Amino acid sequence: MRLRQFILVVVLVGGFWLLTTHPPDLSRLHLTNVDGRSAGLHLTEAQAAPEFDSEEQNNIAVYKRVLPSVVNITARTLVFNFFYGTVPQEGQGSGFILDREGHILTNYHVIAGANRGIQVTLSNKRSPYSARVVGTDKLHDLALLQIDAANLQPVTLADSSQLAVGQKVYAIGNPFGLSGTMTRGIISSIRSIRGEEGAPIEDAIQTDAAINPGNSGGPLLNSRGDVIGINTMIASNGAEQSSGIGFAIPINTAKAVLSDLTRYGEVRRPSLGIVSYPIGPDLAEQMGLAADYGVLIQRVIPGGAAERAGLHGGNEQAYVGNTEVLLGGDLIVAIDGQQVTSPQDINVIMDKHQAGDTINVTIYRGRRRMTFRLILGEARATNT
Repeated sequence: MRLRQFILVVVLVGGFWLLTTHPPDLSRLHLTNVDGRSAGLHLTEAQAAPEFDSEEQNNIAVYKRVLPSVVNITARTLVFNFFYGTVPQEGQGSGFILDREGHILTNYHVIAGANRGIQVTLSNKRSPYSARVVGTDKLHDLALLQIDAANLQPVTLADSSQLAVGQKVYAIGNPFGLSGTMTRGIISSIRSIRGEEGAPIEDAIQTDAAINPGNSGGPLLNSRGDVIGINTMIASNGAEQSSGIGFAIPINTAKAVLSDLTRYGEVRRPSLGIVSYPIGPDLAEQMGLAADYGVLIQRVIPGGAAERAGLHGGNEQAYVGNTEVLLGGDLIVAIDGQQVTSPQDINVIMDKHQAGDTINVTIYRGRRRMTFRLILGEARATNT
Protein backbone atom coordinates (compact mmCIF):
# COMPACT_ATOMS: atom_id res chain seq x y z
CA MET A 1 0.00 0.00 0.00
CA ARG A 2 2.71 2.47 0.98
CA LEU A 3 4.66 1.57 -2.15
CA ARG A 4 1.65 2.44 -4.38
CA GLN A 5 1.14 5.76 -2.55
CA PHE A 6 4.81 6.56 -3.01
CA ILE A 7 4.63 5.76 -6.73
CA LEU A 8 1.51 7.95 -7.13
CA VAL A 9 3.24 10.87 -5.43
CA VAL A 10 6.29 10.47 -7.70
CA VAL A 11 4.08 10.44 -10.82
CA LEU A 12 2.18 13.58 -9.75
CA VAL A 13 5.35 15.48 -8.85
CA GLY A 14 7.03 14.39 -12.08
CA GLY A 15 4.05 15.46 -14.15
CA PHE A 16 3.92 18.85 -12.46
CA TRP A 17 7.66 19.35 -13.09
CA LEU A 18 7.28 18.36 -16.74
CA LEU A 19 4.42 20.81 -17.36
CA THR A 20 6.13 23.74 -15.65
CA THR A 21 9.51 23.25 -17.29
CA HIS A 22 8.37 22.12 -20.75
CA PRO A 23 5.16 24.04 -21.72
CA PRO A 24 3.32 22.76 -24.79
CA ASP A 25 3.93 24.44 -28.19
CA LEU A 26 0.59 26.17 -28.81
CA SER A 27 1.50 26.88 -32.40
CA ARG A 28 1.26 23.14 -33.06
CA LEU A 29 -1.81 22.59 -30.93
CA HIS A 30 -4.60 20.87 -32.81
CA LEU A 31 -7.96 21.82 -31.34
CA THR A 32 -11.13 19.73 -31.48
CA ASN A 33 -14.62 21.07 -30.84
CA VAL A 34 -16.92 19.34 -28.36
CA ASP A 35 -18.79 17.82 -31.30
CA GLY A 36 -15.61 16.17 -32.47
CA ARG A 37 -14.90 18.51 -35.47
CA SER A 38 -11.39 19.95 -35.84
CA ALA A 39 -11.05 23.73 -35.21
CA GLY A 40 -8.10 23.90 -37.62
CA LEU A 41 -6.09 26.59 -35.72
CA HIS A 42 -2.48 26.50 -36.86
CA LEU A 43 -0.43 29.60 -35.91
CA THR A 44 2.67 30.63 -37.85
CA GLU A 45 5.00 33.13 -36.22
CA ALA A 46 7.86 35.14 -37.76
CA GLN A 47 11.26 33.84 -36.79
CA ALA A 48 13.04 37.22 -37.19
CA ALA A 49 12.37 40.94 -37.51
CA PRO A 50 11.33 41.93 -41.06
CA GLU A 51 13.83 43.57 -43.40
CA PHE A 52 12.85 47.02 -44.73
CA ASP A 53 12.87 47.57 -48.48
CA SER A 54 14.83 50.49 -49.97
CA GLU A 55 11.81 52.82 -49.99
CA GLU A 56 11.01 52.09 -46.35
CA GLN A 57 14.64 52.60 -45.41
CA ASN A 58 14.61 56.04 -47.04
CA ASN A 59 11.35 56.99 -45.28
CA ILE A 60 12.84 56.02 -41.93
CA ALA A 61 16.14 57.80 -42.65
CA VAL A 62 14.39 61.06 -43.58
CA TYR A 63 12.21 60.91 -40.48
CA LYS A 64 15.12 60.26 -38.10
CA ARG A 65 17.19 62.98 -39.71
CA VAL A 66 14.61 65.75 -39.71
CA LEU A 67 12.43 65.05 -36.66
CA PRO A 68 14.84 66.69 -34.15
CA SER A 69 14.60 69.91 -36.23
CA VAL A 70 10.76 70.11 -36.22
CA VAL A 71 9.07 71.92 -33.33
CA ASN A 72 5.58 72.28 -31.93
CA ILE A 73 4.45 75.89 -31.52
CA THR A 74 1.73 76.94 -29.09
CA ALA A 75 0.43 80.52 -29.32
CA ARG A 76 -1.52 81.71 -26.28
CA THR A 77 -4.16 84.38 -26.66
CA LEU A 78 -6.70 86.10 -24.43
CA VAL A 79 -10.02 86.62 -26.20
CA PHE A 80 -13.28 88.18 -25.06
CA ASN A 81 -16.23 85.88 -24.44
CA PHE A 82 -19.63 87.53 -24.01
CA PHE A 83 -20.59 85.30 -21.06
CA TYR A 84 -17.24 84.80 -19.32
CA GLY A 85 -15.24 87.92 -20.12
CA THR A 86 -11.66 87.36 -21.26
CA VAL A 87 -10.75 83.70 -21.59
CA PRO A 88 -7.48 82.06 -22.67
CA GLN A 89 -7.17 80.25 -25.98
CA GLU A 90 -4.36 78.23 -27.51
CA GLY A 91 -3.51 77.69 -31.15
CA GLN A 92 -1.03 75.10 -32.32
CA GLY A 93 1.20 74.79 -35.33
CA SER A 94 4.60 73.61 -36.43
CA GLY A 95 7.94 75.12 -37.31
CA PHE A 96 11.54 74.12 -37.99
CA ILE A 97 14.97 75.11 -36.69
CA LEU A 98 17.12 77.16 -39.08
CA ASP A 99 20.37 77.45 -37.10
CA ARG A 100 22.08 76.65 -33.82
CA GLU A 101 21.29 80.18 -32.55
CA GLY A 102 17.67 79.08 -32.17
CA HIS A 103 15.99 80.78 -35.15
CA ILE A 104 12.75 79.03 -36.12
CA LEU A 105 10.68 79.54 -39.26
CA THR A 106 6.90 79.14 -39.22
CA ASN A 107 3.74 80.68 -40.68
CA TYR A 108 2.61 84.13 -39.60
CA HIS A 109 -0.93 82.87 -39.05
CA VAL A 110 0.37 80.35 -36.49
CA ILE A 111 1.50 83.12 -34.11
CA ALA A 112 -0.79 85.99 -35.17
CA GLY A 113 -2.50 87.60 -32.19
CA ALA A 114 -0.44 85.73 -29.59
CA ASN A 115 -0.68 88.28 -26.79
CA ARG A 116 0.04 85.82 -23.96
CA GLY A 117 3.27 84.35 -25.24
CA ILE A 118 4.56 81.74 -27.65
CA GLN A 119 5.86 78.36 -26.47
CA VAL A 120 8.10 76.07 -28.51
CA THR A 121 8.42 72.37 -27.71
CA LEU A 122 11.26 70.35 -29.23
CA SER A 123 10.92 66.77 -30.41
CA ASN A 124 12.38 65.51 -27.10
CA LYS A 125 9.17 66.84 -25.44
CA ARG A 126 11.02 68.44 -22.55
CA SER A 127 9.73 71.64 -20.96
CA PRO A 128 8.75 74.15 -23.66
CA TYR A 129 10.87 77.22 -24.40
CA SER A 130 9.53 80.76 -24.52
CA ALA A 131 9.99 82.22 -27.99
CA ARG A 132 10.35 85.81 -29.09
CA VAL A 133 9.23 87.12 -32.46
CA VAL A 134 12.23 88.30 -34.47
CA GLY A 135 10.22 89.43 -37.48
CA THR A 136 7.10 88.79 -39.54
CA ASP A 137 6.13 88.94 -43.19
CA LYS A 138 2.34 88.99 -43.19
CA LEU A 139 2.16 89.22 -46.98
CA HIS A 140 3.99 85.91 -47.48
CA ASP A 141 2.58 84.35 -44.27
CA LEU A 142 6.02 83.93 -42.68
CA ALA A 143 7.29 84.49 -39.14
CA LEU A 144 10.79 84.17 -37.69
CA LEU A 145 11.05 83.19 -34.01
CA GLN A 146 14.00 82.58 -31.70
CA ILE A 147 14.48 80.45 -28.60
CA ASP A 148 17.41 80.12 -26.19
CA ALA A 149 18.28 76.42 -26.24
CA ALA A 150 21.41 74.30 -26.55
CA ASN A 151 22.34 71.48 -28.93
CA LEU A 152 19.84 72.42 -31.62
CA GLN A 153 19.82 70.55 -34.92
CA PRO A 154 19.06 72.79 -37.92
CA VAL A 155 17.48 71.68 -41.18
CA THR A 156 19.12 71.83 -44.60
CA LEU A 157 17.44 74.20 -47.07
CA ALA A 158 17.10 73.09 -50.71
CA ASP A 159 16.72 75.15 -53.89
CA SER A 160 13.00 75.20 -54.72
CA SER A 161 13.44 76.62 -58.22
CA GLN A 162 14.09 73.21 -59.81
CA LEU A 163 11.13 71.23 -58.43
CA ALA A 164 9.17 68.87 -60.69
CA VAL A 165 5.61 67.57 -60.63
CA GLY A 166 5.68 63.92 -59.59
CA GLN A 167 8.61 64.38 -57.25
CA LYS A 168 8.31 62.54 -53.92
CA VAL A 169 7.83 64.74 -50.84
CA TYR A 170 7.40 64.35 -47.08
CA ALA A 171 5.63 66.55 -44.53
CA ILE A 172 6.54 66.45 -40.85
CA GLY A 173 4.55 68.36 -38.25
CA ASN A 174 1.95 68.26 -35.52
CA PRO A 175 -1.48 67.73 -37.14
CA PHE A 176 -4.30 68.03 -34.61
CA GLY A 177 -1.58 68.25 -31.91
CA LEU A 178 -0.19 64.80 -32.76
CA SER A 179 3.49 65.68 -32.55
CA GLY A 180 6.11 64.10 -34.76
CA THR A 181 3.77 62.96 -37.54
CA MET A 182 5.17 62.26 -41.02
CA THR A 183 3.10 61.92 -44.18
CA ARG A 184 4.21 61.22 -47.72
CA GLY A 185 3.09 62.14 -51.22
CA ILE A 186 4.20 63.79 -54.42
CA ILE A 187 4.25 67.28 -55.88
CA SER A 188 0.88 67.47 -57.61
CA SER A 189 1.40 70.86 -59.24
CA ILE A 190 3.35 74.09 -59.02
CA ARG A 191 0.98 77.02 -59.31
CA SER A 192 0.25 80.54 -58.10
CA ILE A 193 -2.33 80.79 -55.33
CA ARG A 194 -3.60 83.49 -53.01
CA GLY A 195 -2.70 83.34 -49.33
CA GLU A 196 -4.87 84.18 -46.35
CA GLU A 197 -4.22 87.89 -46.83
CA GLY A 198 -5.16 87.71 -50.51
CA ALA A 199 -1.58 88.25 -51.67
CA PRO A 200 -0.29 85.92 -54.40
CA ILE A 201 2.09 83.11 -53.48
CA GLU A 202 4.11 82.48 -56.62
CA ASP A 203 5.22 78.94 -57.49
CA ALA A 204 3.33 77.48 -54.52
CA ILE A 205 3.92 73.74 -54.13
CA GLN A 206 0.72 71.70 -54.33
CA THR A 207 0.97 68.23 -52.78
CA ASP A 208 -1.22 65.25 -51.95
CA ALA A 209 0.79 64.50 -48.80
CA ALA A 210 -1.75 64.71 -45.95
CA ILE A 211 -1.63 68.20 -44.40
CA ASN A 212 -4.06 69.05 -41.60
CA PRO A 213 -4.57 71.80 -39.01
CA GLY A 214 -1.40 71.83 -36.92
CA ASN A 215 0.87 71.12 -39.90
CA SER A 216 1.02 74.84 -40.69
CA GLY A 217 4.58 76.14 -40.53
CA GLY A 218 6.16 72.70 -40.73
CA PRO A 219 8.62 71.64 -43.42
CA LEU A 220 7.87 70.03 -46.76
CA LEU A 221 10.88 67.88 -47.64
CA ASN A 222 12.38 66.24 -50.70
CA SER A 223 13.52 62.60 -50.71
CA ARG A 224 16.87 63.60 -49.18
CA GLY A 225 15.21 65.33 -46.24
CA ASP A 226 16.05 68.88 -47.40
CA VAL A 227 13.39 71.57 -46.93
CA ILE A 228 11.72 72.66 -50.17
CA GLY A 229 8.73 74.49 -48.68
CA ILE A 230 6.72 75.60 -45.64
CA ASN A 231 3.33 73.89 -45.32
CA THR A 232 0.75 76.64 -45.10
CA MET A 233 -2.79 75.82 -46.21
CA ILE A 234 -5.18 73.17 -47.52
CA ALA A 235 -8.07 73.16 -49.95
CA SER A 236 -10.63 71.35 -47.81
CA ASN A 237 -13.97 72.58 -49.19
CA GLY A 238 -15.03 73.44 -45.64
CA ALA A 239 -14.10 70.07 -44.12
CA GLU A 240 -11.14 71.49 -42.13
CA GLN A 241 -9.11 68.38 -42.83
CA SER A 242 -6.93 67.00 -45.59
CA SER A 243 -8.59 66.38 -48.93
CA GLY A 244 -5.37 65.58 -50.76
CA ILE A 245 -4.78 69.18 -51.83
CA GLY A 246 -2.27 71.00 -49.67
CA PHE A 247 0.01 73.94 -50.43
CA ALA A 248 3.47 74.97 -49.29
CA ILE A 249 5.33 78.26 -49.68
CA PRO A 250 8.51 77.59 -51.70
CA ILE A 251 11.60 77.84 -49.50
CA ASN A 252 13.26 80.25 -51.94
CA THR A 253 10.52 82.78 -51.11
CA ALA A 254 11.49 82.53 -47.45
CA LYS A 255 15.21 82.77 -48.21
CA ALA A 256 14.62 86.06 -50.01
CA VAL A 257 13.17 87.73 -46.90
CA LEU A 258 15.09 86.09 -44.02
CA SER A 259 17.89 88.65 -43.99
CA ASP A 260 15.38 91.51 -43.75
CA LEU A 261 13.45 89.74 -40.97
CA THR A 262 16.66 89.21 -39.01
CA ARG A 263 17.99 92.73 -39.56
CA TYR A 264 14.85 94.86 -39.45
CA GLY A 265 12.09 92.68 -38.00
CA GLU A 266 10.07 93.21 -41.17
CA VAL A 267 10.49 92.87 -44.92
CA ARG A 268 11.70 95.95 -46.73
CA ARG A 269 10.24 94.85 -50.01
CA PRO A 270 11.98 96.19 -53.13
CA SER A 271 10.04 98.16 -55.71
CA LEU A 272 10.36 99.77 -59.12
CA GLY A 273 8.32 102.71 -57.82
CA ILE A 274 5.64 102.67 -60.51
CA VAL A 275 1.91 102.30 -60.99
CA SER A 276 1.35 100.05 -64.00
CA TYR A 277 -1.21 98.46 -66.32
CA PRO A 278 -0.86 95.06 -68.07
CA ILE A 279 -0.89 94.99 -71.86
CA GLY A 280 -2.05 92.14 -74.11
CA PRO A 281 -2.13 91.79 -77.90
CA ASP A 282 -5.55 93.43 -78.37
CA LEU A 283 -4.72 96.49 -76.28
CA ALA A 284 -1.28 96.78 -77.85
CA GLU A 285 -2.85 96.92 -81.30
CA GLN A 286 -5.44 99.51 -80.24
CA MET A 287 -2.78 101.69 -78.59
CA GLY A 288 -0.25 101.30 -81.41
CA LEU A 289 2.44 99.93 -79.10
CA ALA A 290 5.71 98.45 -80.33
CA ALA A 291 5.19 95.11 -78.52
CA ASP A 292 2.05 93.04 -77.96
CA TYR A 293 2.88 92.33 -74.30
CA GLY A 294 4.36 94.11 -71.31
CA VAL A 295 3.49 96.47 -68.47
CA LEU A 296 2.61 100.07 -69.34
CA ILE A 297 3.84 102.62 -66.80
CA GLN A 298 0.91 104.80 -65.73
CA ARG A 299 2.95 107.00 -63.46
CA VAL A 300 6.24 106.97 -61.60
CA ILE A 301 6.30 107.48 -57.82
CA PRO A 302 8.08 110.75 -56.91
CA GLY A 303 11.52 109.93 -55.55
CA GLY A 304 11.13 106.26 -56.48
CA ALA A 305 13.52 103.99 -58.34
CA ALA A 306 11.89 104.46 -61.76
CA GLU A 307 11.88 108.25 -61.54
CA ARG A 308 15.55 108.29 -60.46
CA ALA A 309 16.46 106.08 -63.42
CA GLY A 310 14.61 108.33 -65.90
CA LEU A 311 11.59 106.16 -66.75
CA HIS A 312 8.42 107.94 -67.90
CA GLY A 313 4.77 107.62 -66.94
CA GLY A 314 1.74 108.33 -69.14
CA ASN A 315 0.32 111.75 -70.00
CA GLU A 316 -2.71 111.04 -72.21
CA GLN A 317 -6.01 109.99 -70.63
CA ALA A 318 -7.98 107.10 -72.13
CA TYR A 319 -10.45 104.44 -70.98
CA VAL A 320 -10.47 100.66 -71.19
CA GLY A 321 -14.12 99.91 -70.42
CA ASN A 322 -14.73 101.99 -67.29
CA THR A 323 -11.08 101.97 -66.23
CA GLU A 324 -9.00 105.08 -66.74
CA VAL A 325 -5.64 104.42 -68.41
CA LEU A 326 -2.82 106.88 -69.09
CA LEU A 327 -1.12 106.46 -72.47
CA GLY A 328 2.32 107.65 -73.53
CA GLY A 329 4.35 106.02 -70.77
CA ASP A 330 7.21 103.55 -71.15
CA LEU A 331 6.28 99.92 -71.86
CA ILE A 332 8.31 97.50 -69.70
CA VAL A 333 8.93 94.23 -71.58
CA ALA A 334 11.81 92.64 -69.60
CA ILE A 335 13.78 92.85 -66.36
CA ASP A 336 17.27 91.36 -66.30
CA GLY A 337 16.45 89.61 -69.56
CA GLN A 338 13.32 87.93 -68.13
CA GLN A 339 10.15 88.66 -70.09
CA VAL A 340 7.52 90.74 -68.28
CA THR A 341 3.88 90.34 -69.29
CA SER A 342 2.06 91.48 -66.12
CA PRO A 343 2.56 93.18 -62.75
CA GLN A 344 2.57 89.66 -61.29
CA ASP A 345 5.75 88.90 -63.24
CA ILE A 346 7.33 91.96 -61.66
CA ASN A 347 6.31 90.76 -58.19
CA VAL A 348 7.99 87.39 -58.84
CA ILE A 349 11.21 89.14 -59.85
CA MET A 350 11.05 91.49 -56.85
CA ASP A 351 10.80 88.48 -54.52
CA LYS A 352 14.31 87.53 -55.65
CA HIS A 353 15.79 90.93 -54.82
CA GLN A 354 16.22 93.36 -51.96
CA ALA A 355 15.98 97.13 -51.78
CA GLY A 356 19.26 98.56 -53.03
CA ASP A 357 19.87 95.87 -55.67
CA THR A 358 20.65 97.02 -59.22
CA ILE A 359 18.61 95.58 -62.10
CA ASN A 360 18.32 96.15 -65.85
CA VAL A 361 14.88 97.22 -67.10
CA THR A 362 14.12 96.94 -70.83
CA ILE A 363 11.40 99.22 -72.22
CA TYR A 364 9.89 100.56 -75.40
CA ARG A 365 9.61 104.33 -75.56
CA GLY A 366 7.49 104.78 -78.62
CA ARG A 367 9.20 102.50 -81.17
CA ARG A 368 12.61 102.75 -79.56
CA ARG A 369 13.85 99.84 -77.44
CA MET A 370 15.98 100.95 -74.47
CA THR A 371 17.53 99.41 -71.34
CA PHE A 372 17.96 101.32 -68.05
CA ARG A 373 19.99 100.39 -64.98
CA LEU A 374 17.79 100.91 -61.94
CA ILE A 375 18.55 100.75 -58.20
CA LEU A 376 15.53 99.26 -56.44
CA GLY A 377 13.82 101.31 -53.77
CA GLU A 378 11.68 100.22 -50.85
CA ALA A 379 8.05 99.41 -51.51
CA ARG A 380 5.25 101.76 -50.45
CA ALA A 381 1.52 101.17 -50.48
CA THR A 382 1.09 102.38 -54.09
CA ASN A 383 4.27 100.89 -55.55
CA THR A 384 4.54 97.93 -57.91
